[in-house]
Amino acid sequence: MRTTRPRTTRPRTTRLLTTAAVGTALLLGCVTGPAAARPADSGRVLVFSKTAGFRHDSIPDGIAAVRQLGDTDGFTVDATEDAGAFTARNLRRYDAVVFLSTTGDVLNPAQQRAFEGYIHQGGGYVGVHAAADTEYDWPFYGGLAGAWFDSHPAIQPATVVVEDRAHPSTAHLPARWERTDEWYNYRSDPRARAHVLASLDESTYSGGTMNGDHPIAWCQEYQGGRAFYTGGGHTKESYADPAFRAHLLGGLRWATGTAQADCRPENGYHPLFDGTTTSLENWRQAGPGSFTLADDGTLTSTGGMGLLWYAASGLSSYSLKLDWKVTGDSNSGVFVGFPPSDDPWSAVDNGYEIQIDATDVPEKTTGAVYGFQSADLAARDRALNPPGEWNTYEIRVEGEHLRVWLNGIPVNDFTNTDPARSLRDGHIGLQNHGADDQVSFRDVRIKELPAQGR
Repeated sequence: MRTTRPRTTRPRTTRLLTTAAVGTALLLGCVTGPAAARPADSGRVLVFSKTAGFRHDSIPDGIAAVRQLGDTDGFTVDATEDAGAFTARNLRRYDAVVFLSTTGDVLNPAQQRAFEGYIHQGGGYVGVHAAADTEYDWPFYGGLAGAWFDSHPAIQPATVVVEDRAHPSTAHLPARWERTDEWYNYRSDPRARAHVLASLDESTYSGGTMNGDHPIAWCQEYQGGRAFYTGGGHTKESYADPAFRAHLLGGLRWATGTAQADCRPENGYHPLFDGTTTSLENWRQAGPGSFTLADDGTLTSTGGMGLLWYAASGLSSYSLKLDWKVTGDSNSGVFVGFPPSDDPWSAVDNGYEIQIDATDVPEKTTGAVYGFQSADLAARDRALNPPGEWNTYEIRVEGEHLRVWLNGIPVNDFTNTDPARSLRDGHIGLQNHGADDQVSFRDVRIKELPAQGR
């Protein structure tokens, strides 16, 4: 919903760590030369590619690709194979460290301690391919990477199933991504500890050993830092592939804090809308306007003011997750806790709207319970991606208690005390606000929670 209000602009915030000026001389002569100087706030990434076992001939291609990504996305890239770069003083200069197909035992105990301290202080880690074949006797690293390498079959085509369509590393990909690479099997399944972004369909290639649950890319918040891993990147061709390069760039942007995403483990959800026409059969349009389903499984609002609501059932205790993206200063919202009705104003009068709007008064902007309670604005601004990029809401309803997470960050905690409303009515809906508002949704999924007593 939106009311007439003065225009305001909100400065874009990022979570980049403080770094030394780009023009400062390198602390270690072993680090290869940096890219051209940029503003001090543009970010800096260290690519580390030391090997103590098998050495991939694609490493130079990978370094070149990350440098090119830095040139286009505005971050400086240094590259080294000297573990002497792993000191507390030097690591503080970087927003993320890329372990690019490292193998074996590449850091000594002092260097390991320095890297652990860097992660604890909010540093970023990006593991590429054989980064999972590294430091088997260092438990911290195994947890950070998410899983260790076990084996692999021959290089061959396979289908990658994209599980998260909002993370910046996967938002550009099709739901089923066909590519050729060397597909690792892992010693453990990271799903319980990390947020799986993509997995392999083991029926599409030979040699998978993970019994049908085969994560291949994931992310996690880990002991104060951010960790992204992708199993792709064995072949030289990977680093010339625009889709893989965008996948790698998205992981880098998340690890450095320039893009936000929900990287908490996600298990036990089932889809209410999965991008297919079939999954829309349980949804009904109330009021004017509609939503258009695109070939990539995205719903985009058209006209209004109306509401697409889930009519199959209502719930009183659940976690609802969905991905959304706005165009410009558009307006929409997610309604919860309203009785079934084909009148969209019933949801307004009886339910609560979690607002999506770039600009408005605090109780009517993104993350707010519209008209009732503002989001925590500092947390919201830290978590929010700008128009044109995907965001993820978790809306958790337990009885009359409503909480909201934006890209994994808690931004609102609200309890209904209005006797004329009840969150227990349990229906949900997506608003199409008006002709000038364009908002897109993907992957609406839900997990039932234990019922709360009255």
